[in-house]
Amino acid sequence: MALAFPTFTAGMVLSMSLIMAIGPQNAHVLRAGLQRQHLWLTVLVCALADVALIGLGVLGLAQLGGLSDKLHGALVGAGMLFLAVYGWQAFRRFLHPRAETVEGSTPAAAEPVSRRQAVLSALAFSWLNPHAWLDTAVLIGTASLAYGQGSKVFGLGAATGSLVWFLVLGTAAFWLGRRLNSLKVWRALDGLVALMMWGTALWLLSSLI
Repeated sequence: MALAFPTFTAGMVLSMSLIMAIGPQNAHVLRAGLQRQHLWLTVLVCALADVALIGLGVLGLAQLGGLSDKLHGALVGAGMLFLAVYGWQAFRRFLHPRAETVEGSTPAAAEPVSRRQAVLSALAFSWLNPHAWLDTAVLIGTASLAYGQGSKVFGLGAATGSLVWFLVLGTAAFWLGRRLNSLKVWRALDGLVALMMWGTALWLLSSLI
């Protein structure tokens, strides 16, 4: 018990430090908050998807030595395609904004999203993102080996860190969605997302060359 809390905390801190950067997954949560469409469902799915990757890393990939070269290459390729397409969609919204906001309502440009679409989108941003696999499944899984028999406690701390982060991010997205629902904010967010998605895709491409 004396070592459990430091091990748990170490896992939690590492997990939060890896996912706090505004990546594709976090940007998707923020957009769901601004659109006010299935925000908490998106938060839940993203958090559980991360927990699943952490569990896979701590209980499986760490012992196997990480991802194989072929699987790594396949993940990178799928991630590049996904990021390129989503970046283009965001860039089109930046060039041709159609949002006409009304106080207390969803932007007119936001097409209705079903629960199934929200779940699939959240899973795509979580599991088609190579960074998510490398940071959670591989890096956290490998780091857990340093704690020996306490690796599961480390993994539990990492999973808790992910849950806490997405809860905080969801709350922030909900707050922003109620206060920054304007055309300028939407254009700025879409432009930032497009640049970020394409930049990440190019970075992934460079890693294969």
